[in-house]
Amino acid sequence: MSAPPRKVLGRLSLPERTFLTDALRTETVGGVLLLVAAVTALIWANVPALQSSYETVSHYHLGPATLGLDLSVEHWAADGLLAIFFFVAGIELKRELVAGDLKDPKAAALPVVAALCGMAVPALVYTLTNLTGGGSLAGWAVPTATDIAFALAVLAVIGTWLPSALRAFLLTLAVVDDLFAILIIAVFFTADIDFAA
Repeated sequence: MSAPPRKVLGRLSLPERTFLTDALRTETVGGVLLLVAAVTALIWANVPALQSSYETVSHYHLGPATLGLDLSVEHWAADGLLAIFFFVAGIELKRELVAGDLKDPKAAALPVVAALCGMAVPALVYTLTNLTGGGSLAGWAVPTATDIAFALAVLAVIGTWLPSALRAFLLTLAVVDDLFAILIIAVFFTADIDFAA
């Protein structure tokens, strides 16, 4: 007796669904997907023969216009997906602070101090390099921020072999670094701050 023919877009069998669900829940898969997507996007955006198609896709608008969500693919990726990403990172950080390896304030202080030092040193190197080279000092805040998405993607790829305390340390460092970088931009690079907004 042969198996029934499978539909092209039909529902997966239970073992296949379980495998796919488990694979997508694994952080390693998410990290690898992010790194592969980043390399693909870099190639796609920088190869002259492909640039026009990249621009077409990134500026394509989709979403419900009546809700004010008729946004470009670029805008959805930059604002929509990153908001979800930061939400998940915040939930994971909260779990570490409440019940994980960072529930002790002394343990939580170390990654905060490391993040502050990790911001100060690149800003200092940038400033010294531009002072001696005659460059502009206007961009000193740029090297202070860690790209949290890539930091966590790399951590997810190699993180299965790391102790949970080190993972919590790196997560906290990346999140605190980004928070302080946002504060630097808000304080030093805006004319006025609207606390009600």
